[in-house]
Amino acid sequence: MASEDVVGKSTGESAVNTIVNLAEEAKLARENVKAPQYAIASVLRSLIAGGVAGGVSRTAVAPLERLKILLQVQNPHSIKYSGTMQGLKYIWRTEGFTGLFKGNGTNCARIVPNSAVKFFSYERASSGILWLYRQQTGNEDAQLTPVLRLGAGACAGIIAMSATYPMDMVRGRITVQTEKSPYQYSGMFHALRTVFREEGFRALYKGWLPSVIGVIPYVGLNFAVYESLKDWLVKNNPYGIVDNGELSMVTKLACGAAAGTVGQTVAYPLDVIRRRMQMVGWNHAASVITGQGMSKAPMEYSGMIDAFRKTVRHEGFRALYKGLVPNSVKVVPSIAIAFVSYEGIKDILGAEMRISD
Repeated sequence: MASEDVVGKSTGESAVNTIVNLAEEAKLARENVKAPQYAIASVLRSLIAGGVAGGVSRTAVAPLERLKILLQVQNPHSIKYSGTMQGLKYIWRTEGFTGLFKGNGTNCARIVPNSAVKFFSYERASSGILWLYRQQTGNEDAQLTPVLRLGAGACAGIIAMSATYPMDMVRGRITVQTEKSPYQYSGMFHALRTVFREEGFRALYKGWLPSVIGVIPYVGLNFAVYESLKDWLVKNNPYGIVDNGELSMVTKLACGAAAGTVGQTVAYPLDVIRRRMQMVGWNHAASVITGQGMSKAPMEYSGMIDAFRKTVRHEGFRALYKGLVPNSVKVVPSIAIAFVSYEGIKDILGAEMRISD
């Protein structure tokens, strides 16, 4: 039975096999067959592993993440951060070591539930899509195609992003605060209360639309490329890198890096726009936004299209890729660590559950 595979697989079990197993468990439930109790354990493994993987990966690249956001939203008429190395040195010199990690606490508080929901939703969505695909084709042995994986990944990303978006919105503002900012958010909850009180509930979802649109290429391609690469390597075994039907951690890391690079490159302009939209309407905005009174073009956008148009008109097309270099440097290890940590932690938890049984 498929349920035996969920717990009985050796370490290094692929996400595709897990998806198939969960689909089989759903089929048993619809046929009024009692599913084994360890199907619940599989769900818990996915949630815990996803949360830990997200927290570990983002913390590892927090300085680059903060610099990326600063480059995306800084006033074009008062440039303080002009490149990756210069920006990191400037933060160190003006704010010290802790300045490199400003906003990381809020980011971790957001990314842990976000990652947990995202990974869990992916497996759940994949199981449903796989069942529908098998019903449509009449092939009970059919497996997910890359296009179907893309759909499952996009659904998971939208659900997770929407659930935690207010936290991401205030995280962006906390991240760009400096010592010269006229008003300081003291933390995530203080920022949430302040934005809600001064700007209203809708302000907590500023930039949500470009975020949703960006989820499709970013999260969807991450999952699709990663899983497809793994499947291809296992089936073709180039250079003999597959050992007993399993890929090494280094190979999985390379697959995750490739997936992250594809996703972030396609979706990056939408990330720039959503960050800029998040800063609109901010009373006592951080000095990096206002340019300390030297702004020639206040950051005011009526919507996503307006933000695209004004950004390109005033700063050129290249402005849509501001911060791409530090983002490229961080996204490869970040996504790779997240995926590898996810599978590694699930394997550890699975081994412990088998021992306890």
